[in-house]
Amino acid sequence: MARTTVPARAALVTAVVVALAATVTACGPDASDDAHPDHRAFALGGRTLTVDSDDSALEIVASDAHDAGTVDVTRWFKGKVAVGEAPKPRWSMKGDRLVLRTDCSGFVASCSARHRIEVPRGVAVSVVNDDGSVTARGFEDALGIRTNDGSVRVEDSRGPLDLRTEDGSVRAEVSSRTVRTRTGDGSVRLDLAAVPDRVESVSEDGAVTISLPEAVYKVTATTHDGAREVSVPRDENSPHVVEAETHDGKVTVRTAN
Repeated sequence: MARTTVPARAALVTAVVVALAATVTACGPDASDDAHPDHRAFALGGRTLTVDSDDSALEIVASDAHDAGTVDVTRWFKGKVAVGEAPKPRWSMKGDRLVLRTDCSGFVASCSARHRIEVPRGVAVSVVNDDGSVTARGFEDALGIRTNDGSVRVEDSRGPLDLRTEDGSVRAEVSSRTVRTRTGDGSVRLDLAAVPDRVESVSEDGAVTISLPEAVYKVTATTHDGAREVSVPRDENSPHVVEAETHDGKVTVRTAN
């Protein structure tokens, strides 16, 4: 009987590893393929909500179509693991903190999760997401979003905004009077439909573009490597303060069309 040498066995193991990896990653899972998403309603006792997510795309909507003390969550999930326990998502409410987790470990694991969170109107929301994009709309109260890796987009909102991502773009089409944004790597675009009291926007690497209603503003526009274009009326004594800064990219502060 022929014997398999150590190098041959190592080569065989390597080939199996590559084949398994290719099987999982060639057709990576997509949460959008989940035709039967899970749904759950969580009781909310107060007027604040923190969404604590580790790895998911999030869609957060303010709605008056549901009970004032209930947060409705829909979850789409797909996952593959070549060797190990089957991946599974988890969710729970602890006080005013909605916790979303994805258990996706093992040999050559790949998972995809997406959540839609419907929040009663009148609730201030704070989002902390480790990995994934965040979109939100319809908020009249304070909204704070933090994600380490993913874009942030907010629409149809007028409450104070604080939007931050380490890696991704920031977009906002809102009527908020106070807007603060920061991205470590990505562009910022703010389209404001109401004259703001204060706007602070910073990008470490990317263009910053702010479109404002007709008014007179106190503007500080700074770029370390790029052009500056400020076309709004300016007055150092204006109560409407706009600060825009990027380390690498163009800064534009203009009147909305």
